[in-house]
Amino acid sequence: MTIAIGDRIPELGLSTVADGAPKPITTAEIFAGKRVVLFAVPGAFTPTCSARHLPGYVEHLDALKAKGIDTVACLAVNDAFVMGAWAKGQDVPAEILMLADGNAALTRALGLELDATGFGMGIRAKRFALVANDGVVEQLWVEAPGEFKVSAADAVLAAI
Repeated sequence: MTIAIGDRIPELGLSTVADGAPKPITTAEIFAGKRVVLFAVPGAFTPTCSARHLPGYVEHLDALKAKGIDTVACLAVNDAFVMGAWAKGQDVPAEILMLADGNAALTRALGLELDATGFGMGIRAKRFALVANDGVVEQLWVEAPGEFKVSAADAVLAAI
């Protein structure tokens, strides 16, 4: 079942990179007491994700914060080293939290997994964005297959 507006983000562990090493982080740490934009991409270094999705959030980071967003987080079903390298290659500021969901645990718990095994990519996250306040989903945008519209940073910024 897909997460919906009014649902609480499940409490699970993820990882990020700090000082070149994987660092565990929980969804409770990310969402508790904060208003968070979480956006997910099917994969780090993939064309649309690298050319448009992540760069849009980098570009609109200050505008999102001006609208009351405490944290902007990018999620992908990749490992922390990949997410760290992607962030470095994209000049992502430290204010954007790059989250590795290596085993797709959070992605599956949200009901937003994408079966890309036919393309040799395994289980991935659908392209989506959400706004959560203190861990409760306020807004949710899930892209149709092959689309990049509703989860783009400018669309999310316009909607909040």
